[in-house]
Amino acid sequence: MDAVADHVVKLEAAPERTPVPPFDLVIFGASGDLALRKLFPALAQRNQEGVLPEESRILAMVRKSEDVAGLPGEISRKLAEEGLSPARIEAFLRRLSVVQVDALKPETYAGLRQELGDSERVRSFYLSTPPDLFIPICENLASAGILTPTSRVILEKPLGRDLASAREINDAVARILPESRTYRIDHYLGKETVQNLLVLRFANTLFERSWSSRDIDNVQITVAETVGLESRAGYYDKAGHLRDMVQNHVLQLLCLFAIEPPNLLEADAVRDEKVRVLKALKPIVGPDVLRATVRGQYGQGVSGGARVHGYAEELGHASNTETFVAIRCELETWRWAGVPIYLRTGKRMAQRYSEIAVTFKPVPHSIFGSAADCGRLDANRLIIRLQPNDGVQMQLMMKVPGSGKLKIVPRQLDLRYDTAFGVRSPDAYERLLTDVIRGDQTLFMRRDEVEQAWAWIDPIIAGWQEYYPQPHRYAAGSWGPSQAIGLIEREGRSWADPELME
Repeated sequence: MDAVADHVVKLEAAPERTPVPPFDLVIFGASGDLALRKLFPALAQRNQEGVLPEESRILAMVRKSEDVAGLPGEISRKLAEEGLSPARIEAFLRRLSVVQVDALKPETYAGLRQELGDSERVRSFYLSTPPDLFIPICENLASAGILTPTSRVILEKPLGRDLASAREINDAVARILPESRTYRIDHYLGKETVQNLLVLRFANTLFERSWSSRDIDNVQITVAETVGLESRAGYYDKAGHLRDMVQNHVLQLLCLFAIEPPNLLEADAVRDEKVRVLKALKPIVGPDVLRATVRGQYGQGVSGGARVHGYAEELGHASNTETFVAIRCELETWRWAGVPIYLRTGKRMAQRYSEIAVTFKPVPHSIFGSAADCGRLDANRLIIRLQPNDGVQMQLMMKVPGSGKLKIVPRQLDLRYDTAFGVRSPDAYERLLTDVIRGDQTLFMRRDEVEQAWAWIDPIIAGWQEYYPQPHRYAAGSWGPSQAIGLIEREGRSWADPELME
């Protein structure tokens, strides 16, 4: 126990793995929802922890003149909600400069160039904007002479809305910045549990030897949200949940779960293996969408103890956009052939949680027979929980203590990061933003990853347009449409829905 305590103390005192060099971080779309909810709180936390060098600056780009004066107050209120003290907020705001720039007007970039000056600090440009602004912003930065040999650009997901538009963006950015300075961000890759997938598999013989069709019956990846449209109606109704969540977050989780061991833990070595996983996904084309996918859209229901509107009511008009997706897919590889992988993600679901559930094959024969009061032996199940209460659970069959008839029940070994290590895990954006400044691309998507994901998604979208135009309805606060239950139960399996979490 003392050894564990000593180890925790060391973890608490451990410095950042690589110091962050002095930088200027320029955020386009600084008055938007993502910047206010995620980016500024992440940067303020890093500032509070002393990770950011003293001379580093944050430049917020806004389009409206009224935001120049008003944005610091909005940021201050948001940071106060996050629990930062007034002194910490003031220390962070001293790093902040607000600059008025219209992304589409090259002449307005002069103010940004003047603000940046001739500093040799690392320049990173975060494009927290719709993807149709990625190309003009990069072109205007280049034409204004703002980009330096160390400049980096950070592109938010989704990158385009299909393979053709993703290639167009990638080609345009590549004409201005090399791949080594292009960071395509997916915040799920910054989550502690997602990164621990690599450690779980490749640092533990127990799991790596059983990580194949020989021992695994099925895999389920669920990303469930309880929120509705919030402030994203304009974007979301054009995109839909397949583009918004499956093409990036969910497929990235699948990649990290299923990859072969890279030779080294280096950016390109890891990303090479992820691309191989995406290329191995069995295509779902034409009428196959009726068998292998489920589209859903939430209606009225109860969420968080309150009655909520359906999607069409929130939107203000009827729509066929899906807010729920379930997919049965397969990987055509030696390791994974024959193992069904079920993907599920949706809005207004019963609980907010993200996890990978790995169900192992049952024992080939029970020796306990009628001597055991257990009915059946449940298969072992490994749960890799991303949120909330991130950690790892392992379901095992155990004997109930006591005399009398042998009684066997399923029980969980539960390892939660907050209690196991006693240290605060950095938020995903905290980790990823500092990785950009350090120049570490391991947790970012390469262009061939993005394009290969779209190459698998595009035929599903085309199949939906022809064979599956109307999504099924489901009540807000439920686990999605009943057809999603049928998708898995017709093969004799069931979703690993959690019990009500604390």
